[in-house]
Amino acid sequence: MDLRLLSSFLAVAEEGHFGRAAARLFLSPPAVTQHVRRLETDLGTPLFHRNPVSLTPAGERLAVHARMLLAAANAALEDVTQAAEAARAVTRPLRVGIMGHGSAELTPAAINAYRRARPEVPVEIRQLDYTEHVSALVGDRVDVAFVRPAPDDERIVSDVLTTEQRIVVVPARSPLADARHTGASLSDVADLPFFQLPEHTPRVFTEYLYFGGPPRRGTPTALTPQEVLTGVVTGGAAGSGIKSFARYYGWPGAVFVPVLDAPWESTHLAVRADDANPEIRIFRALTQALARNPVSRPAN
Repeated sequence: MDLRLLSSFLAVAEEGHFGRAAARLFLSPPAVTQHVRRLETDLGTPLFHRNPVSLTPAGERLAVHARMLLAAANAALEDVTQAAEAARAVTRPLRVGIMGHGSAELTPAAINAYRRARPEVPVEIRQLDYTEHVSALVGDRVDVAFVRPAPDDERIVSDVLTTEQRIVVVPARSPLADARHTGASLSDVADLPFFQLPEHTPRVFTEYLYFGGPPRRGTPTALTPQEVLTGVVTGGAAGSGIKSFARYYGWPGAVFVPVLDAPWESTHLAVRADDANPEIRIFRALTQALARNPVSRPAN
């Protein structure tokens, strides 16, 4: 049975008037009249007395069933709508931000573990530059972020994932390049021409880059590891990082030198402190578990 016909019939029954029923349904009076006549034809009996409009005995019985049928149809529609909204919420992508190479081999291991655990949730990978150490999360551009060092912002919480020796990257022609195997000291790297960072780069990241000292002026400006290495091999600039940087960015003409007396630095998984998204909790738990049981990685 066409539910539109039942809706028109019930509106006339409740309003006691074809015109008012039409206005209530945002239909024309002839359309409502046609709906009622089609029902009467299908059922083979009058449903209304005309002039004045009132229900016949058959119409009274149909009104009872019509209310139940329309209520059930509305409930079914609401249930399906809610299920669809829930499905859309589940399939919202989890946006993973990665600064540089993230936490080395742990980063792809965590992403792949999450994909196996939650295959129905799309994962979007977004590369972060050095100025997005905090802003990508605060600006809701990513849901989780592999960064270093720990963000200094009360809106963000982070978990330590890996801890590594510090290194500097210099051109092969630099006098410091000879220390690639023996290592250098903080005093050896104090005057290196480290690349510049934009003024809006978080302070904690500039302190990390410059080993806790004041920002130095150098050329060129760099926002990504690729830009750092380009500046190193073409402009004689210098960069700093952690030991695994050398495994991921082995550019010809760039030499990686351990800084023996620099404090080791940790990589972090950062999330918004107030984010209740259950998918973030799942990703965070999987990553923490992997960090406690490190994935194998090549020696260097």
